[in-house]
Amino acid sequence: MENYLKLVWRAKRGDVDAFAQLYAGIYEDMYRFALYTLRNASDAEDAVSDAVTDAFASVKKLRSEEAFKSWIFRILSNKCKDKLREYAGKNETGIEDTEEIACDSEPEMTECIQIRKLFFELADEERLIISLHQFAGYTSREIAEILHMNENTVRSKESRALKKMGEWLQ
Repeated sequence: MENYLKLVWRAKRGDVDAFAQLYAGIYEDMYRFALYTLRNASDAEDAVSDAVTDAFASVKKLRSEEAFKSWIFRILSNKCKDKLREYAGKNETGIEDTEEIACDSEPEMTECIQIRKLFFELADEERLIISLHQFAGYTSREIAEILHMNENTVRSKESRALKKMGEWLQ
């Protein structure tokens, strides 16, 4: 943790290598989050790229080194929300490119595909909350900070969304 905080401290002072190391450590989580949120590999890559560019440009404004990960995911979340609004304006839902996130084995493939389809039936906000928790590993408190919500609201929305998916599976 101490090395992590030192990297953030160095990045805040303009150290490009430190920022690159921080980014390398969370790229996969960021991409997975964006891909599951947007359902389009190209748009996910763009959202991550835009978020990282904005984060690098404003990292000096980061108040707390401990908040780096939630801060950059908040930026990514906003980029994804913007893209979802763009989809709505064009009456699109994104192109489902999530097949590139493979299931572990052939027998699990059918169940994996079914769960993935159900996941995309959820509302955007529900997918966002589940993505932040399941794919990026955030706690309810951190998600609440990122999405500017009450922590209890985050937990209840996630619980309802997972319950909904469970009912659809039956």
